[in-house]
Amino acid sequence: MPRIGFQLKVAPQHIDEYVRRHAEVWPEMLAEIAAAGRRNYSLFLAPDGTLFGSYDVDDEEAANAYLAASPVAARWEADMSQFFDGLEGRADQAASPLVEVFNLEDQLGA
Repeated sequence: MPRIGFQLKVAPQHIDEYVRRHAEVWPEMLAEIAAAGRRNYSLFLAPDGTLFGSYDVDDEEAANAYLAASPVAARWEADMSQFFDGLEGRADQAASPLVEVFNLEDQLGA
C-alpha cells in the first residue's frame, strides 16, 4: 500500500482561517476522500505556512481520478484555493509530491 506525501504553501495571512476550516471539513468531503480510497490522511502545518500532508492509498491514480470527477471535491477545492501561495489548479491535483526516503517499518522488516 503506497503512502503519499505532498507539500503546499498556505499564505501566512490565511493560516488561521485555513486551520479553522479544517477543524470543520464538510461531512460530504470527508466521505469523498474515503470513497476515493485515501486513508490515514493527515495534514501538518508549520508556522510559516508550509503544509505537509500524507495518506495511505491502494491506487493513487484511481483516487486522483475519483476526486477530480467529484463535484463535492471540486467545490471544496475551489473554496480552499484562496489559501495557497504559488498554486496553479486544484490543491488535490497540483500539490508537490514528496519522495519517501525512510520508513521505520520497512527497515525493521528487512
